Amino acid sequence: MEQKETIEKAILVGCQTTANDDLRFHYSMEELVSLTETAQGEVLASVVQKRERLHPATYIGKGKVEELNLLVEELEADLVIFNDELSPSQKRNLASEINVRIIDRTQLILDIFAQRARSKEGKLQVELAQLQYLLPRLAGQGIALSRLGAGIGTRGPGETKLESDRRHIRRRIDDIKGQLSVIVQHRDRYRERRKKNKTFQVAIVGYTNAGKSTLFNRLSEADSYEENQLFATLDPMTRKLILPSGFLALITDTVGFIQDLPTTLIAAFRSTLEEVKEADLLLHVVDMSNPDYFHHEKTVNKLLEDLDIKEIPQLTVYNKRDLKHPDFVPTANTPTVFISAFDKEDRQALKKKIEEVTIEMMVPYQVRVPSTEGKLLSQLKNETVLRELSFNEENQLYQCRGYSLQDHQITGQIVKFNV
Repeated sequence: MEQKETIEKAILVGCQTTANDDLRFHYSMEELVSLTETAQGEVLASVVQKRERLHPATYIGKGKVEELNLLVEELEADLVIFNDELSPSQKRNLASEINVRIIDRTQLILDIFAQRARSKEGKLQVELAQLQYLLPRLAGQGIALSRLGAGIGTRGPGETKLESDRRHIRRRIDDIKGQLSVIVQHRDRYRERRKKNKTFQVAIVGYTNAGKSTLFNRLSEADSYEENQLFATLDPMTRKLILPSGFLALITDTVGFIQDLPTTLIAAFRSTLEEVKEADLLLHVVDMSNPDYFHHEKTVNKLLEDLDIKEIPQLTVYNKRDLKHPDFVPTANTPTVFISAFDKEDRQALKKKIEEVTIEMMVPYQVRVPSTEGKLLSQLKNETVLRELSFNEENQLYQCRGYSLQDHQITGQIVKFNV
């Protein structure tokens, strides 16, 4: 039987610089609370400080460090979590002042990823990101790293008795990169095959916890892990999606985006997001119940830009309509639809909207197909958006009208049956 993980007690620390407005800072601290809870931690208190810039040696000022130390003792905290990525020297200096484990936002996110990864590729990518994070921080950590204990920020490679030896880590990094490139080649082959068959591909993207997996499961009747947690999905899943006309597409669920995503993770999860590059249509899911929905939307669009996938047509899906935030105003400059992923009629309306957007990328056709061409008729039903199908008794021909993808093989096949 699996042991229940112990809840660790954490104190959160944030530093608001002049570059960060109040609302933005407040939301990022709230997100840190959610991240901590997702990693099985309990937040005891938050310590915040306003400064012109982060303290180069200790992140927060010396006086605040002393205050934090007293709070750690008073509340008997197990760890302190900082809201930004700490530099190796900041981490060392803080460790000499504070007597409990110290982790930063990056380590916390990496830790959640270590818990969530299911596939071999997901696990390797997390380990790679964790090792790349650890490498510059080895000096001064000494023996503490050779056998990391349990707890938030230590899951993943820590359990493989990490020797605090740069060469060992570099070798492991090279090894992982080799294994990942083999996996990527496999996926490329699958993708090539899908391309050859020219199946229309839809990818769901969005900020973490926007409801992507819930929607994915309901649209495709799949069983992707769905939970009200950050980063519930790490491994891309692809399933069939049948649109109202019977047109068959593939739909892929992807990892959630987040602001200030650790740079090591952006690199490591690029291949997870490679699936998105191959999509013909992106469903950008936005949680309209979240007060910070506008920044979430901006974060996702910025990351899509960084991945060079700004050109793919996008349909913005404003989700959680039933819980809409009172200040919500739609801001997308793409086609939009408002839904609750749990509402069957809303999902039907979304499928209809997907079909409308898809038709705009297609060319119309009108053909007469002999009744002997059974295979072609069934292909027209699945591989094109069929709008009319009627049988003419007199000449034993099916009158078919609809839309097909220009570069799909079926478009070439039906030319000879054109009216």
